[in-house]
Amino acid sequence: MGGIRKIDNIVLIRLSDMDSNIYLIDDTVIDSGTGFNFTRLFQALKILKVDVKSINHIINTHGHFDHIGGNGYFVNADIAIHEADAEIVENGDSEKSYADFYDGRLSPREVKTRLKEGDSIKVDAMDLEVIHTPGHTPGSICLYDSKSKTLFTGDTIFCDGIGRTDMPGGNEEQLKSSIDRLASLEVRRLLPGHGDAVVLDSPKTVAEVMASPPSSEEED
Repeated sequence: MGGIRKIDNIVLIRLSDMDSNIYLIDDTVIDSGTGFNFTRLFQALKILKVDVKSINHIINTHGHFDHIGGNGYFVNADIAIHEADAEIVENGDSEKSYADFYDGRLSPREVKTRLKEGDSIKVDAMDLEVIHTPGHTPGSICLYDSKSKTLFTGDTIFCDGIGRTDMPGGNEEQLKSSIDRLASLEVRRLLPGHGDAVVLDSPKTVAEVMASPPSSEEED
């Protein structure tokens, strides 16, 4: 299922069930999908009146193929990813990225910024704090803007579940600890790596959202 949803200054692009959610904010994308559906991506960007060459930055929430496989389509963009997953991108590691599962190929790409816990990334009006949340992969991150109470969660948590730990680099105990760290954060917008985004009228903690996820209407 594909579509476009505008959430204030953020655009959520969904290309297919196989691809990660792609979040477009100004000249930055958070995650890039598998790269299998460039025609759909190009059409979505055309609707948004965005030139793919105008995207200057990619932030990958972790190193799995469904989130990094499309990095190469953003030809002018530099890449930021947590230091623990950076070599997956730089080496084009098909095993650790799980590319073989998708019957995909991953070409090596330079990582400009190796992120770590506590880093801050300025994206449009948001100051995104890097929260290292290992468990799904060693270098999984979430990104939190405290002012707007926006949390990009990658595959650590979803509005109705949690990330898998049975893939390369997965660790159940680490994921549990990461979720415990996130539980008390207040959010108005919870934006996961797959599935629906949650947009609330008033803030709730992550734990409250996960305990009783609201219904979410798509704006395609």
